[in-house]
Amino acid sequence: MSRNVISAVIVGCAVVGAGAAWTLTQTRPTLAVTTPQVVVAANATATASMQPVVLPLMTGLPDFTPLVEAVGPSVVNIRTLENAKPQSSGGSEEQMLEFFRRFGIPVPPGFGGNPDGEAPKEGAQRPRGIGSGFVLSADGYIMTNAHVVDGADELIVTMPDKREFTAKIIGADKRTDVAVVKVDATDLVPVRLGDPEMLKVGAWVMAIGSPYGLENTVTAGIVSAKARETGDFLPFIQTDVAINPGNSGGPLINMRGEVVGINSQIYSRSGGFQGISFAIPIDEAVRVATQLRSQGFVTRGRIGVSIASVDKETAEALGLGKPRGALVNGIEAGSPAAKAGLEPGDVIIEFEGVAIEKSLDLPRVVGNTKPGTTSPLTVVRQGKEKKLTITVGAFDPEPITTAEVVPEPQTGEQLLAVGLSVLELTPQEMRELKIDGGVKVKDAQGAAARAGMRPDDVILAVANTKVADVNALKLLLAKTADKPVVSILFRRGQWVQYALLRR
Repeated sequence: MSRNVISAVIVGCAVVGAGAAWTLTQTRPTLAVTTPQVVVAANATATASMQPVVLPLMTGLPDFTPLVEAVGPSVVNIRTLENAKPQSSGGSEEQMLEFFRRFGIPVPPGFGGNPDGEAPKEGAQRPRGIGSGFVLSADGYIMTNAHVVDGADELIVTMPDKREFTAKIIGADKRTDVAVVKVDATDLVPVRLGDPEMLKVGAWVMAIGSPYGLENTVTAGIVSAKARETGDFLPFIQTDVAINPGNSGGPLINMRGEVVGINSQIYSRSGGFQGISFAIPIDEAVRVATQLRSQGFVTRGRIGVSIASVDKETAEALGLGKPRGALVNGIEAGSPAAKAGLEPGDVIIEFEGVAIEKSLDLPRVVGNTKPGTTSPLTVVRQGKEKKLTITVGAFDPEPITTAEVVPEPQTGEQLLAVGLSVLELTPQEMRELKIDGGVKVKDAQGAAARAGMRPDDVILAVANTKVADVNALKLLLAKTADKPVVSILFRRGQWVQYALLRR
């Protein structure tokens, strides 16, 4: 950003109770004679009973300074770094940089991935992003958002007193956007955690974070709504607290100085704050963080169904009486749902004794159920309630977002003979590809290029023999060196291809 424009806006509001009331202008005729004083008194009583509640005049704004002093020392700035990836020799950008240098032409800003136009040097690190976080415990555990630390090679945590620590990622859960990192410290000040259920719409809340890298920035607003549905696993707290890029992972604080949420998302068409922001309820975040600290990942239950919401027309057609439950659209073959006897068209209205009022309730209840648990559930099938039992399965754990060492390109006599430069697959790449072995192509020349291989292809087998790693590939190429043609199986994206390698 070439220029930062900082605006300070102070908004004051007051609520005044109106004194207007309904007035009775007619009374029902009666045979008895009533004095005017009695009629006036009767009308006054009736009028008073119909008046709205008059609230005391609210003046002034709350003083947030005690909250800032109490919570500020526990809020941190998080900077993420990534290892610069130099262009491969012969790359178009490298050639252009050489052209600029040879003829003394100024390098355009940003060319080559660096602000000054210089090509990234091997081993150098460059900034990736910024975010916020807060201290969970005195021994160095810090909570933030998963998207803040995702893909980072190094994390730098800066305390309000300017101390800096290199942090280690303990675990990150992308489904809830919660992450826990650890610094080597023993004298940190943890935050106090509050109860999001006690929050009321309209209550004042405050945020501390690092928007656009401006550390320890305080903003305030009110709770706009609760249990706002924006995802499968979490109901968010909606506020109008100013949240901008860099605030992610920072705390949402109530007027008691307690953290009630993690600032996570904004609704924006411009990329900046537009009056709507969302925070993860802290009780849900702590539930996730506890698992991350104990095992590095989050275990969730699953039953293997695809679901849809139930509207008024669907409820009437299925004999539900009112819209409720989760409509089963499809069932995964061999899943817990299939084994339990669930059928498409069933409406799940209760799971583990918890009423399913809307479709998004089901993945949350099931997700919070320990895998292996045998749970009762109630469905409506053809207008009648039916009781079933189901053994809850488990989601595959998400890859733990940690900084991984970038493998060095591998060459050798056998590889050079066929024009290959390759890399070992990282554990994260194997998890993402759902394979347990293989070798990544760094560069393909000669015979490998003629066989149709390209950079980023993954070699799975040579001569119908599985390739586990680079050493296995070298051995297979050595064993088949006397053969002019050898088969090779490789993966490109989601497709597996078969080719012939002609030496």
